[in-house]
Amino acid sequence: MSKIGEKPVLLKPGCIVEKNDGFIVVKGPLGEIKIKLFVNIDIEIRESDVLVSRKSEIKKVKSMHGTTARLLYNAILGTTTGFFKELEIVGTGFWAKIEGNDLVLALGYSHQIRFPTPEGIKIEAKDNKIKVFGIDKEKVGVVSDKIKRFRMPDSYKGKGIRYLGEKLRLKPGKAAAKTTGSK
Repeated sequence: MSKIGEKPVLLKPGCIVEKNDGFIVVKGPLGEIKIKLFVNIDIEIRESDVLVSRKSEIKKVKSMHGTTARLLYNAILGTTTGFFKELEIVGTGFWAKIEGNDLVLALGYSHQIRFPTPEGIKIEAKDNKIKVFGIDKEKVGVVSDKIKRFRMPDSYKGKGIRYLGEKLRLKPGKAAAKTTGSK
């Protein structure tokens, strides 16, 4: 039994869930998300919640039972409130700004990096902080990771792009190694 799949998924005010041709369509004030419905998974749409059930006890169907419930929950949450991730840029001379639909980054390379904003995502840059906002949780995470990979945090000085509040364990440099031993 899937503990997550057995619980009904509560609907938020202003959110509509429909079942169309093997897809679950979630509509809310921020947009619309389509979720592919797995073969032996069924949903029952009620007034204030949605119940996800399975038609078979095969292992693959059991695993998709909870997954479908979580995808539905994330779609409902995304279309009503949205998801965001915040990144911070650490380093002298490193900055970010928005030009048109592109995020422009200066990260210590010989050139600036232009990152076009994907469809369905909004990016804000202010005071060396970047905010990625969207209705699809997976897409927000993927875009945030792509931006972070332009300059991963350095393990000695900590310079680079990191998630806001992310803790780094910095390595000691050569100076620390010299004082620990030989004459």
